[in-house]
Amino acid sequence: MPSDPAVSDDRRPAVAVAVVSWNTRELLAACLRSLRPDADAGLAEVWVVDNASSDGSAELVRREFPWARLVACEENLGFGRAVNLVAQKTRTPWIAPANADVELTPGALARLLETGAARPRAGIVAPRLVLHDGSTQQSVHRFPTLPLTLVFNAGLHLLSRRLADHLLLEHHWDPERPRDVDWAIAAFQIVRREAFEQAGGFDEAHWMYAEDLDLAWRLARLGWTTRYEPAAVVRHAASAAATQAFEEEVVDRWMAATYAWMARRRGMLRTWCYAAVNWLGATGRLALTRPRERRDPRRWAPVAQEWRTWRRAHRAGLRSRRELLRAVAPPGRMGACD
Repeated sequence: MPSDPAVSDDRRPAVAVAVVSWNTRELLAACLRSLRPDADAGLAEVWVVDNASSDGSAELVRREFPWARLVACEENLGFGRAVNLVAQKTRTPWIAPANADVELTPGALARLLETGAARPRAGIVAPRLVLHDGSTQQSVHRFPTLPLTLVFNAGLHLLSRRLADHLLLEHHWDPERPRDVDWAIAAFQIVRREAFEQAGGFDEAHWMYAEDLDLAWRLARLGWTTRYEPAAVVRHAASAAATQAFEEEVVDRWMAATYAWMARRRGMLRTWCYAAVNWLGATGRLALTRPRERRDPRRWAPVAQEWRTWRRAHRAGLRSRRELLRAVAPPGRMGACD
């Protein structure tokens, strides 16, 4: 039988939660309130790394949440570097990267830890992320590969429900089923420290976006798995900080980061081929949408706009390696934290 996941052998907390904060003061407060029961129970120690917020987030933590450990930074470290900082300061068996825009439901953290205890090769255990409208977020994925994008853009997944579910395609997968996945977005997840340290933590070359994809990729190559546990539910106000920073360019930044990851880890030939197939697929869907848009603009105009957005975003993958890496580099020299 697995040991009690709530505490380590020396009765210290099992998990260090690293909440990365940037100008989402009210959401941060809700996040910390949701973590308080686990902190009070000794299940978790909670850290907040505030990336130089200008909305009083750090002051809020000092005043209203003194039980949380605050690291206040002078510059925006990005997500991965902020989590690495907490990992260096803690020794818990698990590390939980967390956005400030999540709220854990009662029992979610304990369920993740139980799943991890039962699966010793699970390097990452990811919850079900639920959006404000009650729908399940598409938070788990297969690694981006050329066969995957060929199947999707050719529409072959529509011929087999089982294939579409296996490939974890949006609107075609079963979010109720626990399973091993290739990677999960790090809005909230728990990472086994042994695996995290073996992989070297988050790669700080990824300042924002794709750091979760990259970590899961490196863990998989070391023999670790990523497990999706839908019984652990975490509410997520998706992209709250990113929308403030990038406004209408969130999709562009996310795809640029993904293509930069591909360029670094899988080479430029695969990156260009993957981007070209996706760009052609989006272009073809846009061409098919336009005639219908003329017949009923109110119905089809949003669909056409979506495919314009994706066509523009996938064009990023056709840039040079230098341009891709420059697009996702940290914004200048990093400042100090206290």
